[in-house]
Amino acid sequence: MINEQMYAYGAESSKIREIFSYACARKAEIGAENVFDFSLGNPSIPAPDAVRESIERSLAEVPAAELHGYTPAPGLPAAREAVAASLNRRFGTAYTAADVFMTVGAAASVSCTLRAVTCPGDEIIVIAPYFPEYRVWIETAGATCVEVPADQETFQIDPAAVAAAITPRTAAVIIDSPNNPTGAIYPRETLQALAAELELVNQAREQQLGHPQPVVLISDEPYREITYGAEVPWVPALYEHTVVCYSYSKSLSLPGERVGWILVPQVSEGARRVMAAVAGAARALGFVCAPALFQRVVIDCVDTPTDVEAYARNRRMLTQALAEAGYTYVEPDGAFYLWVRALEPDAEAFCERARAFELLPVPSDSFGVGGWVRVGYCVAPETIERSLPAWRALAESYR
Repeated sequence: MINEQMYAYGAESSKIREIFSYACARKAEIGAENVFDFSLGNPSIPAPDAVRESIERSLAEVPAAELHGYTPAPGLPAAREAVAASLNRRFGTAYTAADVFMTVGAAASVSCTLRAVTCPGDEIIVIAPYFPEYRVWIETAGATCVEVPADQETFQIDPAAVAAAITPRTAAVIIDSPNNPTGAIYPRETLQALAAELELVNQAREQQLGHPQPVVLISDEPYREITYGAEVPWVPALYEHTVVCYSYSKSLSLPGERVGWILVPQVSEGARRVMAAVAGAARALGFVCAPALFQRVVIDCVDTPTDVEAYARNRRMLTQALAEAGYTYVEPDGAFYLWVRALEPDAEAFCERARAFELLPVPSDSFGVGGWVRVGYCVAPETIERSLPAWRALAESYR
């Protein structure tokens, strides 16, 4: 016997991963320089020198049994303290190691948090378009994924629409800013309005139930450091019942090393129960400890800046060329994705036509909306430059 739900997830792999696999095979056939793979959020910018220096220092100075052994389940105390101290410096907070749980990347952060704050039968609200794996993690927690469309021009959150979608079964709302796939950043005023709506729900619930049962706001923030001038508000300062999920995959270009954290500010007995549930979820899911070597990298590199200018150059090159070719898109304020309107209503059909030009964006259907494609510009600038004639030819094929 096998688990049919797990079989279904494996048999129908992520559209992003499917396109990436096709790109790998196609590169082997015709040469990597002739394939324009914009599918995966895989940073082409090397990890900072500080990462290599940290690894070399640990290899030279830390005993092997300690370096490669298990850490405490929540993570090395020094790593948790380093994360808390960094957040305190940046946001004027007073977090301690007790507020931080080290994880195996953002996927573990979000999936553990969902398991911690939901029960089977609950509902989780996502803002469409959204990262497709949210649905997988929500459903495997026994909950229902409820899609609330973003504004279809700006792709900003509509707080009133979120409030209207909340039911007695709503356990949490997931937000992602800077957003994958649109690059939108939710401004402070929008998040304040969302927090106000959630507080009204919480007050009504407490009056009805006689005890608190707040809606948890899960702020998934792997792209926080990749912005082009816009402020990324610190969500826990706006809404008490916030859990922050983070990864160093993007900020330090370490997607394959799987290291991140969950922040649960220990401001109440309820928050302390959430943190204990996070630990229990990590245990139940088998995420017993984050990679020990890269927890030490976090200690050393927690404040190392991201090379945003490299992504900004790619963004300028791509947006200018696509605008000249007649494409329309959402100007990204952060992350490294361009949300481009497909040149026909069917995004899947558009991407199939794009393959004839060796262009490999991701259709928007898997993100919960139709008619758009995601173009990841975290690639080498040469890839973008070589792809421009293909983008122009694709546009011409529709005229």
